[in-house]
Amino acid sequence: MALSVKKIAVIIGALGLLALGTNLFMSGSSTDSKSAYIDPSDKQLVTDGKQIYIRDCASCHGANLEGEPNWRMRQANGRLPAPPHDATGHTWHHADALLIEITKNGLVPSVTAPEGYVSDMPAYSATLSDQDIRAVLAYIKSSWPKHALAQQKEINQRQE
Repeated sequence: MALSVKKIAVIIGALGLLALGTNLFMSGSSTDSKSAYIDPSDKQLVTDGKQIYIRDCASCHGANLEGEPNWRMRQANGRLPAPPHDATGHTWHHADALLIEITKNGLVPSVTAPEGYVSDMPAYSATLSDQDIRAVLAYIKSSWPKHALAQQKEINQRQE
């Protein structure tokens, strides 16, 4: 039984989508890491990000990026307090693509967090645009010392 050209095209298209989906799943992020790098020297982005951070992030992560007290110790409910985003935290240990993904979709077990991890980090995909998220992250990164920025940039480059 011969396949028609139309059926072959549909099969090839389906295989292409399957390959794309597999690639996204295996990479753990739908964000293109090459375009994900956020430049903390972009003054306008940092200025915009500071306002968004104050409005949407400071209530948990602190007005000065300091995080909640005892952020490494689990609370009675088993969840960790909000970590700092300044150099004393671990935010700078992650590539921008992952930070964007976490901000957009929250901490999702087996995707952006360990299996079974439960967090109070909300998803902001419905309330912040991609540009807003990039601005917040630029603001956060603008507070890091040069060594943290250099190390985080290296992490980004390894993700390319």
